[in-house]
Amino acid sequence: MKFAFYTLGCKTNQYETQAMEQLFVQKGHSVGSFQEDCHGYIINTCSVTAVADKKNRAVIRRCRREHPEAVIGVCGCYTQHDADAVRALGADVLGGSGQRQEFVENMLCAVQEREWKESLDNALRRRAFEILPAGGLSDRTRALLKVQDGCVNFCSYCIIPYTRGPVRSAPLELAVEQTIELAQKGYRELVITGIEIASWGVDLPGKPPLWQLIQGVCQAAPNLRIRLGSLEPRTVTEEFCQKLENIPNLCPHFHLSLQSGSDTVLARMKRKYDTARYLESVALLKAHFPGCAVTTDMIVAFPGETEEEFGESLAFIKKCGFADMHIFPYSRRPGTPADKMAGQLGNETKESRSRAAIAVAEEMNLAFRESLIGSVQQVLFEETDGGYYTGHAPNYIKVYCKGEALHNQVRAVTVTGVYKDGVLGQETLVSCNKEETMV
Repeated sequence: MKFAFYTLGCKTNQYETQAMEQLFVQKGHSVGSFQEDCHGYIINTCSVTAVADKKNRAVIRRCRREHPEAVIGVCGCYTQHDADAVRALGADVLGGSGQRQEFVENMLCAVQEREWKESLDNALRRRAFEILPAGGLSDRTRALLKVQDGCVNFCSYCIIPYTRGPVRSAPLELAVEQTIELAQKGYRELVITGIEIASWGVDLPGKPPLWQLIQGVCQAAPNLRIRLGSLEPRTVTEEFCQKLENIPNLCPHFHLSLQSGSDTVLARMKRKYDTARYLESVALLKAHFPGCAVTTDMIVAFPGETEEEFGESLAFIKKCGFADMHIFPYSRRPGTPADKMAGQLGNETKESRSRAAIAVAEEMNLAFRESLIGSVQQVLFEETDGGYYTGHAPNYIKVYCKGEALHNQVRAVTVTGVYKDGVLGQETLVSCNKEETMV
């Protein structure tokens, strides 16, 4: 039988979709696309914002309209949060944000026996990390490694602690084992991911720090580039940096979650740091990993955000000097404290502040790319675009380069200028202790 997947949301969802694809194949079935006729269609949903919920509903409706006779399964955070809404949209098989193996079995049962089942639990009662196969089925250069699930931060705008439950960590031995397997499969880069990887280890015996996991994964596959997912500022300490600064295969790219550059807004968001602690983390990273890329997310127009607070945020991000940013206008999320806060701002304010923040972010991004001109970057090539091969440097800057048969290759490239959303480069050969640039 053939099954197709549609994934919305974060890298953890992508990882779990890839795992379910493998589970189907291991059972003798095949994976197709949403454009093909399949026995079953699976939609792995996100529910981080009300906008995400709207996208979920649109995909489910379209799938039911285009495949009226097929079995449709819906899993993920949206189902976990609002199973009744998913049932009302005509889904046949329901799964939440956990129990993926049971969900796969239920899909097979529904297709073979026309028996509809659900695999839903209370996320807040979860205590065990669900072990799933890592890596994808198709030719990929970059693999995801999920090492953690759940979150207990309960930020005022976020529903995820309710849909994912408490922190559960993969044992270090499991992470190392899966890393070795991924390296043997030919992947060239691995992204450590989870719902909040900064909390990895808090539920394990001895409460090992995150840097131990990173060290173990890097040492397990020294020829595999290791990239970190999103970090919390409190994770970045002097010890964290000292333990990791001399690891050659750790990518110098750190996505350090911010959300606001105003202390009063951060307090309303119930974030666990202030701007002084955040700036300390940025300084530590830049001191121990010279030339590294520090990237972030920021929410603008949070309830009650004044012009003065927004101005504080703009000034703060300039002080940090980010290599890249994702700017999000605040989106109300029913079921969270922020949804009931006074001072909800209108779309016009959200749009104008988004434009202002994006303009600052683009200036910083351009400055970072310009700073790379003349440097030599080790680029992992992934795709082609308009006559160029494209890939990413360790700092995650996109590189465009002419060349032949570069897919899934890591090559030394001299950056010659900024180009589109990245930089332009020329492949560089190193021989006889000198560099020769390939034209």
